[in-house]
Amino acid sequence: MARRPTTQDVAREAGVSVTTVDRALNGRAKVREETLRKIAQAAHKLGYHARGLIEQNLDATIPEMTFGFLFIKKSQEFYQNFAREVEQAVAARTDIRGKAVVRFASSQSPVDFVTGLESLSQCDAIAATAVNHHLLTQTVADLKQKGVPVFSLLNDFAQGTRRSYLGMNNMKVGRVAAWMMTKTLPQPGKLAIFVGGNRWHGHDLREVGFRSHVRENAPAFSVLDTLVNLETRQLTYEATIDLLRRHPDLKGIYVAGGGMEGAIAALRELHASPRVALVVNEVTKESSAALMDGYALMAICTPLPALCTDLVAHMVRSVREGDDGISGQHFLDPQLVLPEML
Repeated sequence: MARRPTTQDVAREAGVSVTTVDRALNGRAKVREETLRKIAQAAHKLGYHARGLIEQNLDATIPEMTFGFLFIKKSQEFYQNFAREVEQAVAARTDIRGKAVVRFASSQSPVDFVTGLESLSQCDAIAATAVNHHLLTQTVADLKQKGVPVFSLLNDFAQGTRRSYLGMNNMKVGRVAAWMMTKTLPQPGKLAIFVGGNRWHGHDLREVGFRSHVRENAPAFSVLDTLVNLETRQLTYEATIDLLRRHPDLKGIYVAGGGMEGAIAALRELHASPRVALVVNEVTKESSAALMDGYALMAICTPLPALCTDLVAHMVRSVREGDDGISGQHFLDPQLVLPEML
């Protein structure tokens, strides 16, 4: 019968003294977390009978942190993926005992976003996708006063009050969309752009980037008046139908926010084969299908795994270090998805 591992065996495997292993077992004296982790790993490797007690004492040294996340459009594939990624990013941290609390705003009304943020006020830090509005700025300021930092995601709301913005450089995203259209279309012509509304600052920046690139580098193209779709499929569908009927010579459409499914449906309905270059944001089942059969030219995607990993790291740091008074921006490069990449 194999010999039962002893404390001496654990000490030898971990590279520490028997006394240190004894302290890790009985908890009467403090053992550094790094050392405790080495002992726990050694005990697990050897099959030491009291390894559960060591792991329990290790857990007790790891701080608990609760992070709140507020998203929109609970039924939308992109935000379902976003919620799953942040939960995985919190669970992957071994230096904390983290808990992710995910909420979804019931609408895009500023009041509903405020309600969502307030429902997360007991968390150690909060991250949210929300509109720009003075009510949210005040709510973020109130949370900051209570010691709860708020991070803005994708759309940079509550600037000067939130802790940091994490997402893509939206001005650059708009310029990338314009570059792809103007470089690949065989002839210049009219281009159209949809934004969600004037409360989505990120969409405004994408529009500015799109127009500035066309103006500077492709003056033979013209950009029509911007269309507001409130990020809804139906409104985008109806507006695209009307747009194509009024401008049968339209060359390209950029949907800077949500609602791309409506544009895809309208193009399929009016054109038996692709005739208008469409650039959208994010890869979903519908945008993937549009890319594969030519109704979409490119999808500009948020790198969700990297964003969520970086976000949780920022949130952990903000809890540990407190407010340093610095309000920053953390940009991630977009992922460009073309038909041949699927």
